[in-house]
Amino acid sequence: MRGFSKAIIAGNLVRDPEMRATPSGAQVCSFALAVNRTYKDSTGNQVDQVSYLDCVAWGKSGETINQYVHKGSPLLVSGRLEQRSWEDKASGQRRSRAEIVVEDFSFIGSGNGGTGGGYSGSRSSDNAAPAEPDMSDDVIPDEIPEDDQINLDEIPF
Repeated sequence: MRGFSKAIIAGNLVRDPEMRATPSGAQVCSFALAVNRTYKDSTGNQVDQVSYLDCVAWGKSGETINQYVHKGSPLLVSGRLEQRSWEDKASGQRRSRAEIVVEDFSFIGSGNGGTGGGYSGSRSSDNAAPAEPDMSDDVIPDEIPEDDQINLDEIPF
């Protein structure tokens, strides 16, 4: 069986995005989103929980996110979960981190407190991690053509 990894989250940026270039010149933007959740525990008390999720966006998607959002900005992202590991230079220990590699995103708020964003971004990708990231970008249309819509009754789970 071939695996499947997809994450869709909406949250607020924890800090300003960080843009950098790889040694080969590819642009990558790193940021973290705080995702809030409220639920009631077994005693009926309301509990607020926050998860901090690391994200990376490559190419034009990363450049656009870096240009238009800042600490506190709301953002919707979808992408694949990817685990990377490295050796900590200071301690020599093996470290790992799961992060969301952004494939699509949408601005869900505006800087003046309004709702709705004027831009959605998408990056095409294949299932295997490329040696160099695919830098092609497409703009998501406002409406999905009827023949491309998904019928939820056809999903087997």
